[in-house]
Amino acid sequence: MDAFKLSDLIQQPDPLQSRHALEVTMADDSTPMVAYLQATDIIDWPHPAILDLAQELAADHSNPTAIAQACFEWVRDRIRHSVDYQLNPVTCRASEVLHYRTGYCYAKSHLLAALLRANQIPAGFCYQRLSVDDQGAPYCLHGLNAVYLPDIGWYRVDARGNREGVDAQFTPPYERLAFELTLVEEKDFPGVLPEPLEIVVDVLQRCSTWDGCLQNLPDVSPEAALRLAG
Repeated sequence: MDAFKLSDLIQQPDPLQSRHALEVTMADDSTPMVAYLQATDIIDWPHPAILDLAQELAADHSNPTAIAQACFEWVRDRIRHSVDYQLNPVTCRASEVLHYRTGYCYAKSHLLAALLRANQIPAGFCYQRLSVDDQGAPYCLHGLNAVYLPDIGWYRVDARGNREGVDAQFTPPYERLAFELTLVEEKDFPGVLPEPLEIVVDVLQRCSTWDGCLQNLPDVSPEAALRLAG
């Protein structure tokens, strides 16, 4: 299959349909909320450029939900998806994504988490397992975020970037994600992880070009992913 056609891969949901937010819990109930605020090598929110943008996005808002929406919409709309725009380099660390203004869904989730955490809003990582061609195997992971909102709890958002057939929105408590699950082997991973999956970080750091990464998209079952995360 032609590599670029893999970007136009998954059957898109009806943009007029919404569904209530999936009930998600932390991957490990013993995980303290502070873990979803931490800075790491990948979620490097203390970087000056991230702090400046986080402050700018929060300036006109007075509550965490409005700030979270502003951060989500900025990453969704201002960071170009690597495959949609066929852009290099392949980014991973949040500050890299901001600097180059491009990234895969995984990388965009890293930047969104960084902006949210910089504003002291707990944020974590969620994954879906999706068919690459909507016909079954092969499958790949799709990365998105969960943000902890007052009076709602964990709420999933997908900042991969809208295009024809994709209309991800911030409409709590209802989810408007980029992709619907349509096949038996497609899965919503349970839980909210405080850090990105290592298999995702490894692929992003090993691949030097957007099309090279496209040929090596990470895949793992939800059960195996939770074992790895543990």
